Amino acid sequence: MRRFGLALASALGILAAVLVGNALRPAPALPAVASIAPRPLDRQALAERLARAIRIETVSRGDAGCGGGGPAEGRDAPPAAAALAALHDQLARDFPRLHAALERETVAGGSLLFRWPGSDPALAPILLMAHLDVVPVEPGTEARWTHPPFSGAIDGEFVWGRGTLDDKVSVLGLAEATELLLREGFAPQRTVYLAFGHDEEIGGKFGAKAIAATLAARGVRLAYTLDEGMGIVMRGLVPGLDRDVALVGLAEKGYLSVELAASAVGGHSSTPPRDAAVYRLSRALARVEQRPQPEAIRGPVAAMFDALAPHGSFPIRLALRNRWLFDPAIRAMLRREPAQAALLHTTTAPTCLRAGVKDNVLPSRATAVLNHRVLPGDRIDDVVARVHAAVADPQVELRVIEGREASPSADPASESYAALASTIREVFPDILVAPALVLGGTDSKHYVDVAEQSFRFVPLRLSPEDLKRIHGTDERVAITNYLDVVRFFARLIENGAS
Repeated sequence: MRRFGLALASALGILAAVLVGNALRPAPALPAVASIAPRPLDRQALAERLARAIRIETVSRGDAGCGGGGPAEGRDAPPAAAALAALHDQLARDFPRLHAALERETVAGGSLLFRWPGSDPALAPILLMAHLDVVPVEPGTEARWTHPPFSGAIDGEFVWGRGTLDDKVSVLGLAEATELLLREGFAPQRTVYLAFGHDEEIGGKFGAKAIAATLAARGVRLAYTLDEGMGIVMRGLVPGLDRDVALVGLAEKGYLSVELAASAVGGHSSTPPRDAAVYRLSRALARVEQRPQPEAIRGPVAAMFDALAPHGSFPIRLALRNRWLFDPAIRAMLRREPAQAALLHTTTAPTCLRAGVKDNVLPSRATAVLNHRVLPGDRIDDVVARVHAAVADPQVELRVIEGREASPSADPASESYAALASTIREVFPDILVAPALVLGGTDSKHYVDVAEQSFRFVPLRLSPEDLKRIHGTDERVAITNYLDVVRFFARLIENGAS
């Protein structure tokens, strides 16, 4: 027993040494980057140009997947043609150099594609994108806004209104950066495309999809694309880190909506059967909830942890640097918050539930839509099979409404990622840069076949309260933050196109 005890103590000592040694291992050396002085910008003029764009109501609307319909039934509606034309005209008035120097074409009736020819055609182009449309304001919430949602109000600190965060801030930011560079006499070596889709909020299936198809037909192969999707997470929001973190999306989750439908004999509500359609559907939903999709830390999420680990407090560093041992504890910690838990697995959310036509009539059919955001590495067929196995009821039908696999992941070891990270560190010298996974969807998904790499990042510093404003009430952007967006895009074009 004594020998066994000594052997055990020795093994534990070795294990402890390995764990601590991994935790204390220095972070990989990053290329030296010199911070740059902020470009002087006309704060009021930039705010006013953004506000003018906000006042044009380019609203996309849609209820695809609910009401017994789906995307194929054409329930999605991009912005009105008149609103899009008004925004196009406003951009032309506010950015005359851009429109004089770059080739411009309207794609699919509402999207804009600009081409800034480079001097070296051997260099693969880059494409920077944003979208012109915005989501509707929830009916009945207008009075809760500090300023009317399409007022473009400027109070000296913020510009208010729908689109100030998602995503006219990027449209105007890119336009301002291009106008600035043209005024300074900059000429790119590498061709630069600016792509402004007009229907991202309903999937980009008319705008971005058509732009990507146009480029493919012309044989264009992009070095990389940059879109919205991630931003700067403020210090204190990432456990164990006391610095702001710029999260660059390498991939986005896939999308899958399935309908569950239970049927039964209808009739009078005074004699309800035990197998009523609503009860049968409810039991199926409960079984799906009890059997969530499997968890895994992999791909962009694993890359994010690897990048952040050297900079965390010791307990966090110990766990992240030794995931082979602490993986269950890490996953348990992430499960505490829905936004963190969504990094681990394909999520399942019941959204549209429908049954019945009158309060005293038993419905003969009850349906529910389950919306899944598919983790990279999972496949739609496997997700559907797991839902089917969880339902385990031959009298509950399952129908796929819409499905799109998760996007391929960009390479965090690529030259393009390194150049993007270096630009972020030039403009924001005090922040960390790390890869990440985008939980929602962006227009980037449409460019998979024409781009070597696709990244998702806009340098907006967002607090938890700011995140609630996206698609919510009181959307606004700090003017100082917006100026940094313009400076970042200008520097990115300088670095990426020269």
